[in-house]
Amino acid sequence: MAISHADAYDQRLARISAAIALEKPDRVPIFLMLGLFPARYAGITYQQAFYDLDNWLAANEKTIEDFQPDLYFQPGAAVITGGAVHDRLQTRLLKLPGRDLGPDVPFQFVEGEYMSADEYDAFLDDPSDFALRIYTPRIFGALEGLALLPPLKSMVMGYVGATMVGMFALPPLAEALRAVTEAAAESMRWTSGYMEFEARMNEREFPAFSTAITLAPFDVISDMLRGMRGAMLDMYRCPDKLVAAQEKLLPLLVETAVTQARMSGNPRVFIPMHRGADGFMSLEQFDRFYWPCFKDLVESLIAEGLVPCPFFEGTYDQRMHYLAKLPPGKIMGMFDRSDLFKAKEVIGEVMCIAGDMPLSLLQAGNAELVKEYARKLIDVVGRDGGFIMSSNTVLDEADPELVKVWVEFTMEYGSYA
Repeated sequence: MAISHADAYDQRLARISAAIALEKPDRVPIFLMLGLFPARYAGITYQQAFYDLDNWLAANEKTIEDFQPDLYFQPGAAVITGGAVHDRLQTRLLKLPGRDLGPDVPFQFVEGEYMSADEYDAFLDDPSDFALRIYTPRIFGALEGLALLPPLKSMVMGYVGATMVGMFALPPLAEALRAVTEAAAESMRWTSGYMEFEARMNEREFPAFSTAITLAPFDVISDMLRGMRGAMLDMYRCPDKLVAAQEKLLPLLVETAVTQARMSGNPRVFIPMHRGADGFMSLEQFDRFYWPCFKDLVESLIAEGLVPCPFFEGTYDQRMHYLAKLPPGKIMGMFDRSDLFKAKEVIGEVMCIAGDMPLSLLQAGNAELVKEYARKLIDVVGRDGGFIMSSNTVLDEADPELVKVWVEFTMEYGSYA
């Protein structure tokens, strides 16, 4: 008897859910972290991925249909919103293919000290005011006029606030509002396109990985506000303020993820992690500056009935005994360069393990090497369940033929029957 689309969708979700619960599904599930791979696979440029919504979604649809994954990385994970939005806002945090880079060069993040060390007090006093009047004008060139706004607290003075409306007639503020209005329409077009895409993929039996995303509090400060150099120096020159800023951010980061997850109905929350890895800070620093708020973030999401999916970028071999303290059977841990064969012994009864298939092998290896590594992952890390086959990073530069070998081998050899 043929399996209906709804049955196949439910089977894939059941396979993923069993692995996350540390149970043994019918076979090892496979999760494709697509990134910009669909663009190359379908024959469009990375530039088109950012500037041509219809072709970008069609490329993703073709990729998912051809490779039949149990879980797929949504197109919005690679291209959050269209390049035209960033053009109108004059985004300074990103370099885009076809605008700042070659048409087939992946986008790049421009890290910087967008908050100075002596601005912690202003941030701690009112993060919303700081974000709107100080931070936003620095990262969006078209919104520099927002720096002219009075403190948001002044709006509590009742009808007196009406007199402040006149400020929006100032040319820099008027231009900022015009830029927001024009960018908003284009941004909503991309958001609607992604929502329709996910609904279409659901009908075709393919569940999406996650629509909710949040960050570890330390990473918000290091990635977005202070830059790596600034955040690392702050551990020495103003450690208490660095911790206080994370504690201030924590409720917001939880609430953002919960709201997104409940709107979409998808319980999985993606948490890309950056500066907590081995090599960025000592164990003592990790214990004080990174672990407490990250642990609170994970436990808060679990308390809300969600599934945290931290992506441990870099190596976390020295941190495994910390991860072993997290609630068991509630987390999908995605790993980049950690030793998963040893990790299985330490956290195998705590969290579902995903990742580790080297992109380098899928890019420049051969079929036998790909099968050999996949077999080892299934035999050791997939032993007794609690494992999802995935790559160690996004598949941007992977060879489609080797990806096909990898997926088909996993589906055949990864059976638990």
